[in-house]
Amino acid sequence: MDHSSHGGSHGGGHGQDQMQHTGHEHHQMDHSQMDHAQMDHAQMDHAQMDHSAHAAHGAQGAHGVHGAHGAQGSRVPWSMAIQATLHCLLGCAIGEVLGMVLGTAFGLHNAATVVLSVALAFVFGYALTMRGVLRAGVDWRTAVKVALAADTVSIAVMELLDNTVMVTVPGAMDAGLTSALFWGALAFSLVVAFLVTTPVNRWLIGRGKGHAVVHQYH
Repeated sequence: MDHSSHGGSHGGGHGQDQMQHTGHEHHQMDHSQMDHAQMDHAQMDHAQMDHSAHAAHGAQGAHGVHGAHGAQGSRVPWSMAIQATLHCLLGCAIGEVLGMVLGTAFGLHNAATVVLSVALAFVFGYALTMRGVLRAGVDWRTAVKVALAADTVSIAVMELLDNTVMVTVPGAMDAGLTSALFWGALAFSLVVAFLVTTPVNRWLIGRGKGHAVVHQYH
């Protein structure tokens, strides 16, 4: 009796211990599954947040760049374009007048005089820009690159216009340096070049080109 009771009690206690241990393991497994599920949900939420943030950032960035580009092109003040054009006009006028004077003095053909005037206009136009850029402490190679980027289109448009006017006005090229026709036609050609080139320069500056590349050195 005593041994059987002891055996029964011992067996019953051992069985209860096993049931408690099994229940405890089952409870731990439930907690592990719950933790794993929570981690999965957290990872899914994090991935969704990252994707949403990335998409929003991309959309905002693209829209911002596009908007800034359009705003920049439309908000360039005319005063800035006029200043850039006057800068080019000064170099062009010096080269143009010097070329016409030299061509007339040496009796060059009209075509040769025009070529000389255009070449000197580019030389003086670039030189004026380089002078300002070199004051910022950059090297000669950088100054040349900046001048080419800033003035090439503007000077080309100007020279095309004013030489077209000079050639078109009857007798202007052959009038001589002492003729009012020569100087009047030359002045008129520069005015036409200025009026047409100013909106061109404004368009270039609005797109970060032309004289826009010089502003960082001022």
